[in-house]
Amino acid sequence: MKYDIIVIGSGPGGYIAAVRASQLGKKVAIIEKYSTLGGTCLNVGCIPSKALLDSSHHFYDAVHHFEEHGISVENPKFDFSKMIERKAKVVEQTTGGVKYLMDKNNIDVYEGLGSFEDATHVKVSKNDGSSEVIEGTNIIIATGSKPSTLPFISIDKERIITSTEALKLKEVPKHLIVIGGGVIGLELGSVYKRLGADVSVVEYAPTITPTMDKDVSKELTKVLKKQGVKFNVSHGVTAVERKGDEVVVTATNKKGEEVTFTGDYCLVAVGRRPYTDGLGLENAGVKVTERGQIDVNDHLQTNVSNIYAIGDVVRGAMLAHKAEEEGVVVAEYLAGEKPHIDYNLIPGIIYTWPEVAAVGKTEQELKDANVDYKAGKFSMRALGRSRASGDIDGFVKVLADKNTDEVLGVHMVGARVADLIMEMAVAMEFRASAEDIARICHGHPTYSEAVKEAAKAAWDGKPLNA
Repeated sequence: MKYDIIVIGSGPGGYIAAVRASQLGKKVAIIEKYSTLGGTCLNVGCIPSKALLDSSHHFYDAVHHFEEHGISVENPKFDFSKMIERKAKVVEQTTGGVKYLMDKNNIDVYEGLGSFEDATHVKVSKNDGSSEVIEGTNIIIATGSKPSTLPFISIDKERIITSTEALKLKEVPKHLIVIGGGVIGLELGSVYKRLGADVSVVEYAPTITPTMDKDVSKELTKVLKKQGVKFNVSHGVTAVERKGDEVVVTATNKKGEEVTFTGDYCLVAVGRRPYTDGLGLENAGVKVTERGQIDVNDHLQTNVSNIYAIGDVVRGAMLAHKAEEEGVVVAEYLAGEKPHIDYNLIPGIIYTWPEVAAVGKTEQELKDANVDYKAGKFSMRALGRSRASGDIDGFVKVLADKNTDEVLGVHMVGARVADLIMEMAVAMEFRASAEDIARICHGHPTYSEAVKEAAKAAWDGKPLNA
C-alpha cells in the first residue's frame, strides 16, 4: 500500500496529525504498536491520572469539607478497586473515540511496531509474528516518550514503580516515596495522599516544580504541605533498594548528610525520555541529538526531507497539547498551507488541587533577559466566588512590559486555573496589554475576576478588591 502520509504513533500528536491530513485530502495510514490507540496520554498518562485525581478529590472533600457545607456523611469510605475500574472505563471510552475518528476520516490503522526500511518504506511487525511493508511519500514520527529513571535504580514495576504502574496499583500505599517534585510526582502523590497514604517527595532541586515561576512553587509547596504531603528538597537520591515489601531510598541533603526514607512503594518520577526504540532511524538516515531527541527544523522536518517528527520525540515541553499543535502544523504544511505555532504560548498545567497553570515567561526568565517588567498579583482569597466554594488558596500573577504594558507571562494557582489560563493565552496571542484585560468586564462572582484584578494590579498598581 502507498500513502501520502504515514504516521508512526497514535498519541495526541500522531492521531491529530492523521485526522488533519485526512481532512486536507491526503491518503493517510497510522501505525500503533499497542492494541489500543491514543498513546501514553490516553492510556497511561493524562486521561487515567485525571480520572483518579477527580475520584480522590471527591473522597477528600467528603472527609474534609462536606461538614462545613452542612452535608453529613458518616465515616466516608472508598472502594479503590472501583476507582481503578472507573478509570479503566474512562480510558476505554476515550481510546474508542480515537478509533471512531480513524474510521470517520478513512485513515488506515496498522497494529504493530513500525520501523523504517528506508526513507519511504515502513515495516509493520505484528504481534502474531507476521509483517508487511507500506510506502509513504511523507512520514511523521510521533512515537512519544517513556518514563525516565536514574542509572542506579532498578524499576521492578511492583514496589519500585513508574507512573504507568502507579495508575493501576491494587492497593493504596501506606507510605509512598516520590522521587521527583515535578508534575507527574505531585499529581500522583496527591491521588494517594487524599486516599490516606503518607507521601514523601524527594526533590534534587531547591524547590518543587523547579522550571515554574518561584511564586508558584512557593504557594504550591505551602498548600500541599497543608494537605499533609512532606517535602524534602535539595536532596540528591543516591540509592533505591527493595527489601521484601519495603523500599529504602537513600539521599544526600544540602548539608551533605546521608538520610534514608522507608516506604512500601517508591514512585520514580524524574521525567520522561524520547521513545525511538526499534524505530530503525538509522535505516532512513534520520539524525538524533545527544539527548536522544529527533533533530528537526522550524517546520518539524528532520534532516531527511520527507520525514517529520512531532511531540515528545523532539525538543520542547513534553505536553500532549504541544504535540497536537505540532501534528496540525505538519499536516497543514504538507498540504501547502502556512501554519504557525508559538511555543511561548503553550500553557503548562498541574492538576493538583488547587490547580497550577502558567503561560509565557516566568519572572526569573524576564530578569535573566534584562526585560524591564512590572508585576501584578491578586489573591484568590479576596474573591467572593472563592469564599463561596471554600477554594481560597492561590493567586493570579500577571507580568507585563513596563514600557508597552504588553502581557509577557501569567502564573496561577487556584481552583479551575487549568481552564482560566486560556483567557490569557488568547490575550497574549493577540498581544494584549494588562490594561486591555483589566478593562474587560468579567462575570461576578467568578474565579476569572482574579485575572482581571491581577491585570489591573500590573497595569496601574491599583486592584479594586485588595
